[in-house]
Amino acid sequence: MRYVSAMTIACSGSVAFDHIMTFPGHFQDHILPDKVHILNVSFLVDSLTKRRGGTAANIAYNLALLGEKAQVVATVGEDFEEYRGWLERAGVDTKATRVVPGDFTASGFITTDLSDNQITGFYIGAMRAAATVSLKELAPRPALVCVSPNDPAAMDLHVNEARALGIPWVYDPGQQIVRLEGEQLVNGMRGARCVVGNDYEIAMIASKTGYSEDRLGELAAMVVVTKGEHGSVVHERGRTTNVPAAKPKRVLDPTGAGDAYRAGLLRGLLRGESVETWGRVAALSAAYAVEQRGTQEHAHTPPEFNARMKAAF
Repeated sequence: MRYVSAMTIACSGSVAFDHIMTFPGHFQDHILPDKVHILNVSFLVDSLTKRRGGTAANIAYNLALLGEKAQVVATVGEDFEEYRGWLERAGVDTKATRVVPGDFTASGFITTDLSDNQITGFYIGAMRAAATVSLKELAPRPALVCVSPNDPAAMDLHVNEARALGIPWVYDPGQQIVRLEGEQLVNGMRGARCVVGNDYEIAMIASKTGYSEDRLGELAAMVVVTKGEHGSVVHERGRTTNVPAAKPKRVLDPTGAGDAYRAGLLRGLLRGESVETWGRVAALSAAYAVEQRGTQEHAHTPPEFNARMKAAF
């Protein structure tokens, strides 16, 4: 039987559609270096895939797979209904996912060439209204909040609300580090139960705030640095723990692995598990994600997950 916690984890962040296109050539063959100031190119693509994504939705989906009650706190467009049904069937609570009339759900448009170079356009859409959803409106009150990439105003709001309400939060600024000012990042980390990012993101945070990786522990109770196939490093109360990666059966798409890892982290914090325990759950959750194309195309049952945990570690 799957264990389902009586407590809820609120996932604040983006919900988006990813439109992934493949160009059967090389961008560099069609861009003239001396004409980039008047760039005007068109690439005829031979495939288009529309996938569900967004950090909050991805994390919540993986939490549901791990047996947790997850709630998506976000704004979406009028095109969200099919996606809502998908998440609800997976066990994700979308009551705090608010539809913005007359707008579309945030969408990424990604064209990849044969060298894996990418040209991406991102439409923020309904996500620009994310700060209109308040944690104060959630009932029952969540036991833990994850503040992940979103409209910067919403990220600031939900950190401040979690602090005021006395709800522990995990700060995961990710792709929005570029947009956030150093003071905003420090505010998000100060008092956080955990700060999480990959090694590049943590280096960016250090550059923008003046707090090195070693000093981030002055702001947050725990700092988690993910390093892909090399595992992760957890700093907590002056102790450093190296967590190994779980070996995937195949690697088809690394996109979404970080969100799956965060689900294992959040689950462990909610349950009060040791770093060694939740770190391995997080690592295996990430391995499942990279084995499929798309961020919500993988699935596993509790017996499958438990058996693979024993084999992996």
